[in-house]
Amino acid sequence: MKNILIIEDVVTFGLMLKTWFTKKGFEVKTSLSVTDAKKEIESCRPDLIISDLRLPDGSGLDLLKWTKDKYPEIIIIMMTNYADIQTAVESIRAGAYDYIAKPFNPEALMEKINILSASAGTKDKKTSRTSKNTGTASNYVPGNSLEYKKVYEYVNLVAPTNLSVFIKGESGVGKEHIARLIHEKSNRSSSSFIPVDCGAMSKDLSASEFFGHIRGSFTGAINNKKGHFEEASGGTLFLDEIGNLSLDTQMQLLRALQEKKIKPIGANKEIPVDVRVVAATNEDMEKAISFGRFRADLYHRINEFVIEIPTLEKCKEDIVLFAHHFLKIANREINKNVVGFDEETLNLFQKYNWPGNIRELRNVIFRLVLVVRKDIIVSELLKECVPNIYHYKSAGI
Repeated sequence: MKNILIIEDVVTFGLMLKTWFTKKGFEVKTSLSVTDAKKEIESCRPDLIISDLRLPDGSGLDLLKWTKDKYPEIIIIMMTNYADIQTAVESIRAGAYDYIAKPFNPEALMEKINILSASAGTKDKKTSRTSKNTGTASNYVPGNSLEYKKVYEYVNLVAPTNLSVFIKGESGVGKEHIARLIHEKSNRSSSSFIPVDCGAMSKDLSASEFFGHIRGSFTGAINNKKGHFEEASGGTLFLDEIGNLSLDTQMQLLRALQEKKIKPIGANKEIPVDVRVVAATNEDMEKAISFGRFRADLYHRINEFVIEIPTLEKCKEDIVLFAHHFLKIANREINKNVVGFDEETLNLFQKYNWPGNIRELRNVIFRLVLVVRKDIIVSELLKECVPNIYHYKSAGI
C-alpha cells in the first residue's frame, strides 16, 4: 500500500499530512473537493483514501459511497470533527475501513494504516510493527529531573515482566510514549504494539473494534475484520483513556483478559490471545469506581503496577532539553535547519506553566519552526505565534 489520496479542504492541514506521509515513503496526492477527488480517483486509483467528512461541494460520506460503488477495492479512512456515534456507524456501514477524529497526531493515523497493511498481507507484520514502534519511541528524550528519572527507573523495572501496567498523568504528559517504551523494553518487543483511544470509541462499535467480526455478521460488515486483541496477540495492547469505556464494554474486556480468549462478532468459536495490557487515564479512577462508572474488578486486573508521570510544570529543568529535542525532530520533518532559540525565548518557556504539558511544548516548537524565517527562534516570534506564552509573565499569572 503505497499510493494515498488525501481529501481535505483546509490547505495547510492537507499539505502537512502530504509532507508527513511523503517522508514516510508514500506517494501522496491531495484534493480539496468532491469534484476534484473523483477525477483523481478515476485517474490514479489510489490504494488508500483519507477523506474529510465535510467538504465544500458535498459530503465525504457521499464520496465514500460513490467510491465503494465504482472501486470497492480502495480502502477509505474518514476524518471528522464530528466524531459521534451516528457518523462513525454510518461511515463504517457505508464501507469505510475506519475513522479518526480531529485533531489527531499523524502517528495515530499511521497506526491504523500499519494495522490495515498487516491484515491485508502487504507487509510482514512483525517487521513493520517493530520498526514503527522503535521509531516512535525514539522521538522522545528522557528528562534529567528526579521526577522523570523515577519514571524511567520504573519502566526499566516493570518492562521485562508480564505485569499489567496502569499509567496515570494529565493530558499531554506522554502516557503513550511510556507505554511504547515498556513494550520496546519487554520480551514482546518483536510483536505488535496496538494503541487504542478508548475516549473516541463508541459503545456500538466497541465489540467489533476489540474482538473483530465475521463478514455478514451485521449490516456494513462487508469483510472479516481482526479486532485489537487479535492484532496485539503476542504483543502489547495500550488502552488510552480507559475510564471512558461503557460498563458493558468493561465487562467484555474483563472477560477477555481473564479467559485469554475472544469471540469475534458472528464467529462460532473462541480465539486464544496472549496480550499484555498497558492502560492509561487522566481520570481519578477511585472516584469513578465509587460513582459506579468503572468496575472495581477490571481496575484491579489492569493496575498490577502503577506509573505516574509528572506534569511539565513540575519538571521545568527539563524544558530546555525537551525544546532542543523537538527542534531536531521538527527540522527533520518540516525540512528546515533552525539552529536554536535565543535566551529570552528559553526564559519564557521556563516561566510558562504548560497546561498541555509535553504535547503542548512539542506543538509550539513545530509551529515556530514552520513559520520562522531565520536560523534562530527569537521571542518576538512567540509574541506573534504563541502570545499566551509571551504574555504569561506580564499578565501576572
